Amino acid sequence: MIDVERADFIGVPVHDVARARKFYGETLGLPQSSSSGDRWAEFETGNVTIGIFAPEQMGRTFEPSSAPIALRVPDVAEARRRLEEAGISFEGEIMDSGVCHMAFFQDPDGNALMLHRRYAPPHAEK
Repeated sequence: MIDVERADFIGVPVHDVARARKFYGETLGLPQSSSSGDRWAEFETGNVTIGIFAPEQMGRTFEPSSAPIALRVPDVAEARRRLEEAGISFEGEIMDSGVCHMAFFQDPDGNALMLHRRYAPPHAEK
């Protein structure tokens, strides 16, 4: 067993780092970390860093992630409206799970993203 302290970052594969910088920084409004480089960029979300990179530049194959990164927002409907005004398309309507609202979309390279807001406390484990 190992002693994991926390998740430091989530890696997001992209074809075009410059385009992804614009999307994550300008469209989503995430602050870019000063530790970003020419071949990658890091964006801060408050609790985990989103690290974008081009796998082809490392000799790896590009495959977009189908597991959505849940981006917590104060109001899913309002955030969705703003992104739609910026040209972002969403998959289906806002989903209400009974404890949270979710709206699914993708970045320009097909990586799954989700607007998310929990409105009820999680169920206590038995």
